[in-house]
Amino acid sequence: MAAGEVRARKNAPPREDVLVAAMATIAERGLDGLTMAGLGRQVGMSSGHLLYYFHSKDELLLQTLEWSESDLGDQRRGLLSRRGPARERLQAYVDLYVPVGARDPHWTLWLEVWNRSQNAGPEERDRQAAIEGAWHRDLVALLAEGISRGEFRRVDPDRFGTRLRSLLDGFSIQLAVGLPGTGRPDILAHVAEFLDETLVVPRPAAA
Repeated sequence: MAAGEVRARKNAPPREDVLVAAMATIAERGLDGLTMAGLGRQVGMSSGHLLYYFHSKDELLLQTLEWSESDLGDQRRGLLSRRGPARERLQAYVDLYVPVGARDPHWTLWLEVWNRSQNAGPEERDRQAAIEGAWHRDLVALLAEGISRGEFRRVDPDRFGTRLRSLLDGFSIQLAVGLPGTGRPDILAHVAEFLDETLVVPRPAAA
């Protein structure tokens, strides 16, 4: 290993510090507002060293999203592994999926990644698909469990999951970009109504 590479590795801050700073900057100003020089000043690292580790801003963006998704994945699996009705865990999934508000940091990362997807290479597209696939597989498993327990109607879990995630994506984008009149409580109410109408088996009326 060359001496320059040794010094770069020795002087580099923890990778997570870089990703935390990148996520905060992207959420505030977008990827166009992020410079390697500015990020380097925040974490005490030269722009050259940052480029050595991440190669490009697009790669930094994708690694920041992967890091953020790793944390959300842990939260999601913890919620879905709880005991209790599948409908309650499905609501927890929806709560975690929908942004907390305009310029939600996690959703801002997604919007930036999607904005660059047309020019992404096969490897980058595969990494993005892997992230989305994890959300989908967990949802399909939960739907299948609810069906087997008689809580949900006998829908095709994969097809219903695809439609539900498309609904959530549409609402979430509106909220993340701050469209007027699109509030999180209203979105959650719309989704709950949709699930009650199309998925949840009504409970028998009390005698």
